[in-house]
Amino acid sequence: MNWSDSLSLSNRVAVVTGASRGIGKAIALELARRGAKVVINYLRNEQAAAEVLEEIRKMGGEATTYQADVSQSDQSQGLIKNSVEQYGKIDILVNNAGITRDTLIMMMSEEDWDIVQAINLKGTFNCSKAAVRYMMRQKYGRIINITSVSGQIGNAGQCNYSASKAGQIGFTKALAREVASRNITVNAIAAGYIETDIWENVPQEMKEAFLQLIPLGRKGQPEEVAYAVAFLASDQAAYITGQILGVDGGMAMM
Repeated sequence: MNWSDSLSLSNRVAVVTGASRGIGKAIALELARRGAKVVINYLRNEQAAAEVLEEIRKMGGEATTYQADVSQSDQSQGLIKNSVEQYGKIDILVNNAGITRDTLIMMMSEEDWDIVQAINLKGTFNCSKAAVRYMMRQKYGRIINITSVSGQIGNAGQCNYSASKAGQIGFTKALAREVASRNITVNAIAAGYIETDIWENVPQEMKEAFLQLIPLGRKGQPEEVAYAVAFLASDQAAYITGQILGVDGGMAMM
């Protein structure tokens, strides 16, 4: 038995929000590779979601796509309800959907603030609330929130994003205490500088400054976040809850 086999997710059903690209895509593929049936949530890019679906099917996995705006309570409920109706249950929820609207606070509009909180933080609340209802009944669940080092150490020009990610951290710890008695674990991955298209518009000098803060001296890959998610979703992580696991190259040692 190899390492991948020892963390099998066979017969598990996973919902991954924001799974059409970047970290979400890598998570969806990794969970499917380990045997989970995966619901690929997306907001706008139907074609990208379809490509993730095709990749999973080519590897012999089972998946489906579902369009939903997680900032909307009714759509989040629909996402989880549809997943349960299709597969009979939900075992794993990965709250990955997120956006940035970076600018200094003096230039930050109320809309810039509100939309980042709505998707990053309220979306986590919406999907978790909907999923917990089913997880409580089956007395099993894994909720994994994708947060950021920005929520731990802050980042200039990201007051909205840092606040939303710090909120996810507090939410993770509080929810973990609420549902632990029902065999539901709630953890978070604090991702660092991960090579995704979210960084394409970041000025080069800022990228270089970030690299100077990383002890390992390099960017992370989406797959490295996905491996950590797969572990926290597994039965081997049953005694881990309320924790924030940094996948950041040592950027935010705490």
